[in-house]
Amino acid sequence: MKILVWISRIIVGLLFVISGFIKLNDPLGFAYKLQEYFSEQVLNIPFLEPYALGIAIIVVVFEVVLGIFLLMGYKPKFTVWSLLLMIIFFTFLTFYSAYFDKVKDCGCFGDAMPLTPWESFTKDVILLFFIIILFIGVRHIKPIFNKLGTTVVALLSFLASLSFAYYVLMHLPAIDFRAYKIGDNIQENMQLGPDAKRAIIDYQWTYTLDGEEKVLTDRGQGPAKYDEIINVETKEIQAADLPRIQDFSIETADEDLTMHFLEMDKLVMIVAYNLKSSEKEGMAKLKAFSDEAIKKGYTVIGMTTSDEATKQNIKAEYKLDFEFYLCDEKVLKTIVRANPGVVILNKGTVMQKKHWNDIEELKL
Repeated sequence: MKILVWISRIIVGLLFVISGFIKLNDPLGFAYKLQEYFSEQVLNIPFLEPYALGIAIIVVVFEVVLGIFLLMGYKPKFTVWSLLLMIIFFTFLTFYSAYFDKVKDCGCFGDAMPLTPWESFTKDVILLFFIIILFIGVRHIKPIFNKLGTTVVALLSFLASLSFAYYVLMHLPAIDFRAYKIGDNIQENMQLGPDAKRAIIDYQWTYTLDGEEKVLTDRGQGPAKYDEIINVETKEIQAADLPRIQDFSIETADEDLTMHFLEMDKLVMIVAYNLKSSEKEGMAKLKAFSDEAIKKGYTVIGMTTSDEATKQNIKAEYKLDFEFYLCDEKVLKTIVRANPGVVILNKGTVMQKKHWNDIEELKL
């Protein structure tokens, strides 16, 4: 039993630390995922949506700290009970999401390792198995340091996790796993590679021929001869690969200008998915920066989901000399974890990206 507890302790502890750190690296991304869960279409608890960021930080800090507590053997009963309650909650959440097909990616490992709902549920069931072993054999979990050393490390891990979360919120994720990271080309990420898998779908045709009902299964050709097609059912055998970027666009109310702007060699995109909720201090910084960029030959555009009246009001309030274009809100939140944030492109390749707190660090 001791060996089984040690194996479970290492597996669960490391997985919680790794999973928690990935989400801690991008707490805004996890908060957006929680908002998706809280929405009316999923759990129907929209009153929690405004508190998603605070809940996200508490959950991921707790996740990292519990993993460290388990590896160190700090307060075993408290740690194992907390792990058990957390994994039961997550198992329910991922099962609900998978069974009812509500959320396509649970966000368990952020953008570093997207999992399908059923993959997420399977992962949680496996973790639940190991945590039950820990629960049964909790008496075998012993501290690896003396009491003072264990307490100090536990406290430092909590403070370090909280400090790291604050740092990435005030700047940008320390490690960017998304398809808009520095060095990535947006046009390339909008396309599939030559070895991409295509969807394979079986078609089951129910039809009549010479008055007799027949069934044919093929890949979409259908029966060569028939009197009447009664029904067609499809079953996906293999899902198609999707490009890393699917919904990126730069549009006006009646024109798509995506390729026009992505072909420019000096483009500044100021991303503010919601102008009404944009940080006022950040918006105030945009005037001097955008004027300097225009003076140095850059094309400057804004990207938002806000309506025309709001765009014009913001332009007038901050005396901005560039136009705002439309893009999907989820895409804008993915491009840069700031409202506003700045991205500099060269023919579609991301050269620089900064939170509004760090606009002064951009090199033009």
